[in-house]
Amino acid sequence: MKGFIVKIDGTGKPLAPTATSATKSSSANSSTTATSSAAAPGAQVDISGTSSRLRELEASVANVPVVDSARVDEIKQAIADGRFKVNADRVADSLIESVRQMLNTRPAA
Repeated sequence: MKGFIVKIDGTGKPLAPTATSATKSSSANSSTTATSSAAAPGAQVDISGTSSRLRELEASVANVPVVDSARVDEIKQAIADGRFKVNADRVADSLIESVRQMLNTRPAA
């Protein structure tokens, strides 16, 4: 009997299953509810509490806007009124730090 391994890439999306030459062990099989008929239509899957909580968090984060519209409007108004001041030192420091982070996370050649 062949088992399957499902790999997940950095995006969190599952990749195609990879067949293995054998299942891990009979003790691993006894700790799960999966059987050879698990692929049959109507099969049930038991999801752990952590996995369920992760799904809830993903759903709640999906509804959060990426941009704070109120803050954007506030900055637009400050620019229009001439009250917006740019701190050049802070911008330069942030730019240098972001370049450092990119260089540190770059894959080795």
